[in-house]
Amino acid sequence: MTASTHALTFLEADRPLVRIELTRVRGSSPREAGTEMFVSATDLLGTVGGGHLEHIAITQAWTMLSEGTLSTHLDLPLGPEIGQCCGGRVELHLSRMSQNDRAGAVHRHRAAQSDQPHVYIMGAGHVGRALADVLQHAPVQCILVDMRAEELEKCSADVDKRLRAIPEVDVFNAPPGSAFVVLTHDHGLDFLLTSAALELGHAAYVGMIGSATKRAKLRSWCRSHCDGLSIDNLTCPIGAAGSRDKRPELIAAFVAAEVLTALTEGCQMIGGREETVLLEAAQ
Repeated sequence: MTASTHALTFLEADRPLVRIELTRVRGSSPREAGTEMFVSATDLLGTVGGGHLEHIAITQAWTMLSEGTLSTHLDLPLGPEIGQCCGGRVELHLSRMSQNDRAGAVHRHRAAQSDQPHVYIMGAGHVGRALADVLQHAPVQCILVDMRAEELEKCSADVDKRLRAIPEVDVFNAPPGSAFVVLTHDHGLDFLLTSAALELGHAAYVGMIGSATKRAKLRSWCRSHCDGLSIDNLTCPIGAAGSRDKRPELIAAFVAAEVLTALTEGCQMIGGREETVLLEAAQ
């Protein structure tokens, strides 16, 4: 079950729930105002920052569920008084959820899902499939694209799998702010897809598997075939900050970190509008 499916199942289950919302933040806090989490008698969804702050909130929510309380308010210092060292102060509103509240939470969750940035993995080989395995748990819409049906069938990750005779179509149709990781079975196809992603001008990340030599060859290829297209915004090699271990699973882990860093480091275009993107942990 994916994080998104789990969240919807949790919210739609026929059982009492308490919503915890971080309504005000003063000074330093582990989460920002507007963050919410949900508590049932036996399970949790989301987080307001962990630590003793969250323990207090969850305990209060369980008390509400057992006593039938409809709502309460907490004003907590994030210092030695509760065993935390953030130094700020937060206010939390806890409320027993009605059916309308649940419907609103489901709507917000679905809207957040649709606004998640797209990550296109161009190539379903060993590294592509390993990267899909990692990104299926991240707050992104992951799309795995390949021309080979047999390679796509080997992928067990819960991601969007697309069999394409002309994979560059997915690049051209990608929404602004998307990320592209190019690692196909063919260097020529890598060059074609990478240059197409760079030509978009609005990608949050473009990475191509390979070496410094392959990067240099792409630069030369772009000069002669793409009207001098710059590759300054290209990441190649990908995952270079990691170890020298070439196992697909480790390469995928380093590349995923690289992509998610690019998607969360500031202001970017999402769905045609500029906004600050703060990808939260998948609930």
